[in-house]
Amino acid sequence: MVERKEPDSLNDILKAASDPTRRSILTLLAQNGPMRVTDIHRQFDMSLNSVSKHIKVLEGAGLVIRRTEWREHMIEVQMDPLHAIDDWFAGLRSIWALRLEALDKLITQGETEDD
Repeated sequence: MVERKEPDSLNDILKAASDPTRRSILTLLAQNGPMRVTDIHRQFDMSLNSVSKHIKVLEGAGLVIRRTEWREHMIEVQMDPLHAIDDWFAGLRSIWALRLEALDKLITQGETEDD
């Protein structure tokens, strides 16, 4: 049986990060620090409304936060939610490590029996 922890947050993070434009926005923010929505928009060949929708999906997944300074909306990347992905992959790595160890034992036993 598969154990599910925090079903919505990991799913939301993976769904948000599955889109190439949203990954580009995250990369842009990670490289440059907080940016205005209009400055993010200038980096893409799409409408400001489309960029804003992508940012809202990232906000919903907790991957960015929005701060309002006067009339400017500053978007800042949040790396903490990415730990959920890392934790999930760590679990997968441990499963594969166990399987590889078992395979190694079988191969080693087979070589010993052939001698």
